[in-house]
Formats: sequence, C-alpha cells, structure tokens
Amino acid sequence: MWTSDAASQQLGMKLELVAPGRAVLRMSVTSAMINGHGICHGGYIFTLADSAFACACNTYGETVVAAGADITFISPARLGEELAATASERFRGGRSGLYDVTVVAGTERRLVAEFRGRSRTLPSAPKPALPDRP
Repeated sequence: MWTSDAASQQLGMKLELVAPGRAVLRMSVTSAMINGHGICHGGYIFTLADSAFACACNTYGETVVAAGADITFISPARLGEELAATASERFRGGRSGLYDVTVVAGTERRLVAEFRGRSRTLPSAPKPALPDRP
C-alpha cells in the first residue's frame, strides 16, 4: 500500500517502521505547510496521523479503509520541525478496528496531537466462478 501512496510521499513522509498493527511515519514541516498564524496547518498534522493509521491497519494482508477519525491538537508544530506519528492498534475484531496515533515534534518529542482512527476491512473480492465441466 505504501508504495502506491503518492499523497503521503509527496508531502515528504517517510515510513520508519511497520509491524502488525503498528507504524511510525516522519514528516518535516515545510514553508508550504504554514498557515496564517505562522504554525503548521492542522490538516497536514491530521494527514500525517491518518497515513500512519493507514499503514498500521493495513498490515494484515487485507484491504482496510478509514471508517472515521478524530484528532485533538495539543501544541503547535513549527517550520522546520520534524514530526513523528506512531500508530498503535487498540482493537481489531471482525471487520472493525480501533487505532491510536500520537504525533510528537523534535528530539524532545513534544506532544503535538492525539488521533483516534476507526477502520473497516473491505470484503474480499469474489472469486471468479469456475466454468461448468461436462
């Protein structure tokens, strides 16, 4: 999935770790991400967290999409800071999942945001019918 994720990669995100139900992504705040208040636009922070969530919930070989997500912003991210988003599976059962993502900034790992994502596994594509045999 990551190799086809042009949106995340064009924002400069780097996949640092991926394991079952877990992922870590990093992204540097660029001048294009700064809003009118001189801080990183929340949409970019959400996108980083959402991408980490997507990587974590797609580690089981099934197609999984977001059913919903929310974010709480704790502190601003600033130009030049490196953000790290760590996604961890909290629950996975049936076709549903729940994931928490923590976004931190810099080497001091200052808390920037907490994200919670709800996932849904898509049904497998039906197998083609075999032709009748005489």
